[in-house]
Amino acid sequence: MNTHYLQQMPSEWEPIARIFAALGDGTRQTIMLLFEPGEEIGLKQMAETLPLSRTAVVHHLAVLEQAGLISARKQGREVFYTRNLAFLINALDSVRLYAQENLPGAETSPA
Repeated sequence: MNTHYLQQMPSEWEPIARIFAALGDGTRQTIMLLFEPGEEIGLKQMAETLPLSRTAVVHHLAVLEQAGLISARKQGREVFYTRNLAFLINALDSVRLYAQENLPGAETSPA
């Protein structure tokens, strides 16, 4: 048993934990799936599309933005969102690498 991380999660895992927490909600998964490749969606359009109050949509968007999964750009009174898939891919690659390195029989590097 590796008890080294009981006291504190490694700092490089904090963004990954935020991503998994954000994507642990079905509504936020739906929001991520609304985007076409390279598309930018305004808050107004998103609030009109989703079966949620505008306040709820803003909350979910804030969680996704804090996790680094979307970026916001304000233009006048409207806010437009785009996905940050490169950030997501980087985080998932880190998880994949961790899993590969910890497979039974995987070579471990000396500490």
